[in-house]
Order: sequence, then C-alpha cells, then structure tokens
Amino acid sequence: MGERCKVSWLYVLCVATLPSHSMSFYFIFYASRFRDRLPGYLVPEFYNITLWPRLKPNPNSNLYIFTGWSAVQFECLEATDLILIHSNKLNYTEMKDEHFVSVSVPNIKSTWLQLQTQYLVIQLMGKLTPGQKYQLHAQFTGELADDLAGFYRSEYKEDGVTKIVATSQMHPTNARKTFPCFDEPAIKAVFHLTLIHPTGTIALSNETATITVDGETLLQTTFEATEKMSTYLLAIIVSDYIRIWARKKAIKEGQGNYALNVTGPILDFFQAYYNISYPLRKSDQIALPDFYFGAMENWGLVTYRETNLLYDPETSSNSNKETTVTIIAHELAHMWFGNLVTLRWWNEVWLNEGFASYVSYLGADYAEPDWNVKDLIVLDDVQKVFAVDALVSSHPLTSKEDSINLPGQIMEQFDTISYSKGAAVLRMLSDFLSESVFKQGLSFILLWLKLFDQKQLFPPLSTELSQTFFLCTGIVSQNHFLLVPESNVTVESPYKYVIPLINRAQLVDDAFNLCKLQILALFTNTYQGTSFGAFYLYVYQIILKKPMSNVIFKICVNRYLIHPNLRSAVYCSAVAAGGEAEWNFTWSQLQDATVASEANKLMLALACSNNTQLYLEFTLDPAKIRKQDATAVITAVANNRAGQNLTWQFVTKNWEHMFTEYGVGSFSFASLISGVTARFSTPQELQQVCDLDFANKYNLS
Repeated sequence: MGERCKVSWLYVLCVATLPSHSMSFYFIFYASRFRDRLPGYLVPEFYNITLWPRLKPNPNSNLYIFTGWSAVQFECLEATDLILIHSNKLNYTEMKDEHFVSVSVPNIKSTWLQLQTQYLVIQLMGKLTPGQKYQLHAQFTGELADDLAGFYRSEYKEDGVTKIVATSQMHPTNARKTFPCFDEPAIKAVFHLTLIHPTGTIALSNETATITVDGETLLQTTFEATEKMSTYLLAIIVSDYIRIWARKKAIKEGQGNYALNVTGPILDFFQAYYNISYPLRKSDQIALPDFYFGAMENWGLVTYRETNLLYDPETSSNSNKETTVTIIAHELAHMWFGNLVTLRWWNEVWLNEGFASYVSYLGADYAEPDWNVKDLIVLDDVQKVFAVDALVSSHPLTSKEDSINLPGQIMEQFDTISYSKGAAVLRMLSDFLSESVFKQGLSFILLWLKLFDQKQLFPPLSTELSQTFFLCTGIVSQNHFLLVPESNVTVESPYKYVIPLINRAQLVDDAFNLCKLQILALFTNTYQGTSFGAFYLYVYQIILKKPMSNVIFKICVNRYLIHPNLRSAVYCSAVAAGGEAEWNFTWSQLQDATVASEANKLMLALACSNNTQLYLEFTLDPAKIRKQDATAVITAVANNRAGQNLTWQFVTKNWEHMFTEYGVGSFSFASLISGVTARFSTPQELQQVCDLDFANKYNLS
C-alpha cells in the first residue's frame, strides 16, 4: 500500500478518430517524435484487466460486443509529454475524474488514434518524471467479431443448438484489439485478469482461477497473476466446454483422450531436454471450432484447431494422429523456447518457430517411439522448403530489424522459410555439433537467461561458427539454386550453405529438382528393378479404367466401412466420378459430421467435383464454410483441373470483398495466391497475375 501512494494515475477521458485534415496535421507535427516502434521510455510493470464478453447480440446494433476496463502501471525512464500505447478497433468511454489521487500528474491535453501504427497517442500538458511510476486507466468497448483475431467470437452447433465461444488470438499483434497495451514481444509485464461471463459457462486464461463470485445471471472469475510475459501470449476464453477443453460431445466420445495421453510424456521430455522444470502451475489445451492458425502457444492455455487436437480412433487416419502429436509437441516446446525466453523483435521469427518445428519431431518421437517420426522432417519440412527457397522470392532467415515494423510486415514473417528452413538449418547444426552438444548449449543459454531475467532469445548464429560449419570438408562449389536460373536476384544472402548427406527420399527429391534444370539426366529405365513405364501403365489402368462412381457411392453411404487412411482418396474419387446426387450426399454428411478430422476430409472432397461454382460461392458465406477453412477450399478447387480457370475468375472477382470483409485474420492471402496460380504455366497467365498487381493495390509483399 505504501508504494501505491507514489503512483500517479492518468485517465483516458475521450478518444476519437480526428478528421483526415486534423489527423494529417497531428501526424506531421509529431512525426519526428515517434516511429513505427514504441520508443521504450515507458516500461510497463503490470496490467489490471476486466473484460465482459456478451454472448448474445446487442439488441440495438445486432453486434456481439465486449466491454472492458484496464489499468497499466508503467515506469517513466525519460521525461516525455507523449504517451504511445497500442490500440486497435476499440471505442473509448469517457471516465469521470473524481478518482484522481493527490500526487501531481500532468493533465491530458488531447488524445487521438494513429491508424497506420495502431497507436493511441496521449498528449500531456506537462512532462512525466523519470523514475516515477504512473497508471493509465481506460474504459472501452470492442466488437466480439468473427474475424479470428484479438478477442473474437466462434460458433458451433451442438444437438441443433447454436453456441457461442468467446476466445482469443493475440499473436502476433492483436492484444491491442482487446485492451490498450504496449504490444511488442520484448515489453513483458504481469497480467491480472478478471472475466465477467454468463452462468453455465467457464472462464479460462493462462493461470488458475482464484475467485469466482456467483450471481443470478453472471459469474465473475478472477485469475492468479501471470508470470512476466509478452502480450501476445495472453489467452482469454469463455465457453461451456469440459476438459480436455473442447465441445462436451467430443470429450464424451473420447476424442480428447489421445491428446491427454501424449501431453504428459511430451512435457516430461522437454523438461529433461531443456533441463528446466515446466515454468507454470498448469498446462491446459483447448480445441476451437474457429481458429486461424493450426495452434497457438499461449503460456499455460494452448489453443488448437479442432482437427489438430481431437482424435477419434474410429474415423481419424494415421496421418491425423501424427499431426496431433507433432503439433502438441511444437506448441509445448514453446513453453520454454519462446515463452520463458522470448524474441526481442519479429525479424528473428525463425529462431522461435524454426526451433519449435525441429524439436517437435523429437518430442513426438519420445511419445511415439515406434513411428520413426524424426524421419518425417525430410518430407514435411526439408523438401517442402527446398521448393520455396529455390524461388527468386525467397529471403534470408533473418531480416533487418528496422525493415519489419507494421502488423502486415510482421505477419509476413510467419512463412515456410521461418518454419521449415529454420527447422532444417537447426537440424543441420545439431547433426554437425552432435545432438548432445546442441542440447547442452541450448540448456545453458536458457538457464543463463532465466537466471539473469534477460528473457530474450539469443542473437543470430555467430559468423565464426557459421564459417566453421559451412566450410567443412567436402564442398567443391556451390551456386544459388533457382528454378528459373535467369531470375534477377535482388536480395543476396550473405551466407554459404552445405547440404549434408541425408536419406533416400531427400536424394530422390534433389535428383528431380536437378533434372528440371537439366543438370542431371532424367532416369527413364528402371528404379530398383521396376520399369517406371510399366508401373505408370499399371496405375493408370487401375485408376482410370474402372467405373468407380456407383461402387464408391454405395460404400460411402456407410462410410464407416472405409478405412480412415483411405477416406480422403475414396471420398474425392466418389465426388469426382459422381454427379449432383453424390455431391449433395457428401455435403449432407459434412453438415452432420461430429469429428473434426472427418469433416475436413468431406470438406476437401467436395472440391473434387466437375462443377465447383456453387462450392466456391459457399466460401463467401461463413454459415456454410468457416472463415478459417475458406482458403483451403478455394485452393482445393484450384487443384482440381475442372475448377482451375473458374477459381481464378472467382478470386479476381471477389478479392476486394475477401480482403476487406474477411481481413488478414481469416484468409491466408499468400497461400491463396500461390494455390490458385499453382497450375499457371503460360506467359498469358503470368501476365494476368501481374496485371492485377495484388501487392501494391492491397499493400501486400
């Protein structure tokens, strides 16, 4: 209590977006005083946040909303009369000033929102004092939209009843859409959270709940203070789920059992691997109907798409099972590497995501030792990223820090290069050093950072180590591999690389890529004694000469006769060979599916039809195709030869609608463009893409 007397309070009285001419004046006047990054002279210590999500639409606006109250205590390091704090899509409510304390504090002169950098700018009439602590209080309202970003709304049906989940995705820059905050990864603080929610629902967050106050229609749940952490790791969920947190019906059917069984062994593995105990008091996992990413490593409350956490042994395939254990390992790896110690800035995303991708195979291998999971990194990451890294559009793992500033630029860092190339490079480093030395060095770094409370990931690999590693015996020469050798490379990489000897699948993939450039002669004879031509003819006769429609359709009527590993191929073949009746039947099965992985197979199979116009239109209606699945459906139709041209026309016609109405939290636009144009092969098609000029028109890179 004694320390609180030394804290001065500031209140946000009113925030409004100024007219464009006024905004320009303010922006020009203060341009020299702030840039795209927070200046660093205000350091937060803790946040007190109360949020009340409404799980029914407002009768006046018909919108789902949430209201909030927040206070952030920060220390001033340098004298300033300007407070910059992140805020996006929040409407602030005027607060009375009778609660001001007696400590002298400058009055607020004006406030405004700087839209490009998403700053709430507070101009003071005097300067804050270095060494003094202040609290900034705010009261606000936001939309609980279905945009999959910040604090948002997810919907699902259970026994014919539509249910609402209030959930969150703060990563990487969406905490500011939930409450005003210093929303950069290195600016860590402690979070005190209270949620107001309807009776019959459960409130979840990063920590355990300490107080729950019952009311007639509302509950108030208060959570224990978090560890000092980044804003992007905060998780806030209100639902009627049961543990392992998911839809009641899914848990009662046992779809969460596999995840529950492998989570313990994976946590044990990482505790031993890092040589550091699990840092928190709990480890919750929740499966959400609507979620943009595959999963998110919120500290203590990991969120997943349903397809990635829930597993049904009767309907899910071996591939679904492998995906579940690998993604769980990926997210739990972050509990130490990414959460306990954190990136200073987003230009080093590969250290975070590449590392988690690499060790996810190790954790999954420990949980399922008979699967040889570690070998899959070659197929799932190394070969995949070779194809991307061979394009002129590729980029180094690390970007210059001052080149990554705005939210759109930050999102672009989460790509195949950061995940898969990062994993491949770390795998090479581990092979070079030996796994035991690599693990020992990693443990030392984590322990050192934890001991000294630095809480930031180490810088890029040293030049000396890189030179030693990449100039080892066996290199004769090397050139930048490009699928189009005459491409003009504008960003030269300063590094040299060596490709180690790896397994047969890798060498075969290398051979095919070299054949594309006529560096290696294409083999046309035999492969391990089997004639390739004869093998091709055999497959052709099996697949194309059998009348499949009626047979497969009859099997599909009782789809449980089909082995889960074969269902994707069988469903697609049935829809492709069938007509309107088969398509409608598959659509009805999708509506009735209660297992997420089964629903996903049916959803993608519908794209195999020879008439896909209606299905493409469904992607613009979230009631038919969830926003999180729209990109997957559109690219699946594009991969169907019958739908290729139709998909291109659909995307070009509706691009602006998708970009403005759905936003980057719903569509993966890079995947959408590459998926829709994957079959393009003529100069005319290339020109069509260039004429649209997606990048400049919509500020994409």
